[in-house]
Amino acid sequence: MSQEKLTQFVEAKATELGVPGVSVGVWAGNRATYVSHGVTSVDAPRPVDQHTVFQLGSISKSFTATALMRLVADGLVELNAPVRRYVPELTLADEQSAAKITVLQLLNHTAGLDWRFGAETGEGDDALAAYVARLEESELVGPPGGRSSYSQTGYNLAGRIIEKVTGRPFDRAVAALLFEPLGMSSTTYSLDEALALGSAAPHHRDEDGTLSVLAPWKESRANNPGGGAMSSMADVMRWARFHLWHGRSDTGAGIMAPRVMHQMQQQTVELRGTSLGDAMGIGWFLRDTDGVRVVEHGGSARGHFAELVLVPEHDFAVVVASNEGPDSGLALNRAVVRWALEHYLGVIDRDPEPLPHDQMRAREVVADYENEMMTITIDSDGSGLTIACAIKPELREASDAEMPPDLPAAGLGLLPGDGDEYIVTGGGLQGQRGFFTRDDNGAITGADLGGRLFTRAPTASE
Repeated sequence: MSQEKLTQFVEAKATELGVPGVSVGVWAGNRATYVSHGVTSVDAPRPVDQHTVFQLGSISKSFTATALMRLVADGLVELNAPVRRYVPELTLADEQSAAKITVLQLLNHTAGLDWRFGAETGEGDDALAAYVARLEESELVGPPGGRSSYSQTGYNLAGRIIEKVTGRPFDRAVAALLFEPLGMSSTTYSLDEALALGSAAPHHRDEDGTLSVLAPWKESRANNPGGGAMSSMADVMRWARFHLWHGRSDTGAGIMAPRVMHQMQQQTVELRGTSLGDAMGIGWFLRDTDGVRVVEHGGSARGHFAELVLVPEHDFAVVVASNEGPDSGLALNRAVVRWALEHYLGVIDRDPEPLPHDQMRAREVVADYENEMMTITIDSDGSGLTIACAIKPELREASDAEMPPDLPAAGLGLLPGDGDEYIVTGGGLQGQRGFFTRDDNGAITGADLGGRLFTRAPTASE
């Protein structure tokens, strides 16, 4: 596959979707190919290249999981040990859960913790400690080990384990354990450092479709383990090779034991009805696509989207980051990944087809569903289902930073099978999958989207 063909596709797709800037890297045939298009900012344009720094969002979780696994390999942490062995001060709303949650359950999202906990605890070295001290205020979605539900809170707590075991603030511990030995000099948790290295500005579209630049911003320091890393695609490609090569750096140095790296790519829990994957390893989502095993993690941040996809059996990786919100950035990244899988490996990745609309089934699922941060509204116009996603108004009012816009209603279709799985068929979340949860009486009590549980909100008559 020539660089010219990749360049043509990336440029055409980015232009079609109106994404201001995108950076792509492909590792295939023992060679890295980089393609970039567009600018870092529509207000102060500079060309994007493989050294431009983007926010990685939840790809950061792969850093956290790997750092913790390095401590496991060194005999300093046990995966099946209770978290309280390392963070004895942990307190949750439910004492039994606080006592039972294990390290592995944090890493494979089965700890029963909610998606997000919005405590702001400053930018000092004590930010994570202060965050964990407030976790008794956070909500639980179930007992430890009971179900998988994607949790930023769980990964932030995992970051606190790293702090306690190493005696260093999380960001400096991960740099020493991973970034420095791997030569990832353009990877940081500091916004000031990212700006100095040359970062892409976040963008979103106004109601009239005009692109606007958002002020430089990142997650608060306590959220670094779950989503605070920033990096260039050249550095993310180093990270991809490190995992493809089971713990060896670009220089050939063995940073981690191959058995531990292999363990991270093995199933620890099965997932249901999500585009994130068929299963969860340790810090990675796993899925079988067109006969090959794909290991991946995506990430979203304010005005940035990133994807990291590995195909270990082919020593293949594709990394991509764009600097626009879900209207176009997510769609561009998914298109690039699918094109690369098809044209480099012959692997076809398609969305499943939904069932014809059924008005009786539609009435059963129409409702508002919410978690601590967001509400999704599933509605029906009589001819089809729609889904809309909104940040809770009280969180918008309380935030000092400009938050991303809500996602307007887009199509949703139920999938074959038990009829409780669905796929978003339009808008910024097109292709995202989810499923409905029922109680023992068969009544729908929740909806999962993006691996996150949203609880059904009571209606005015309930």
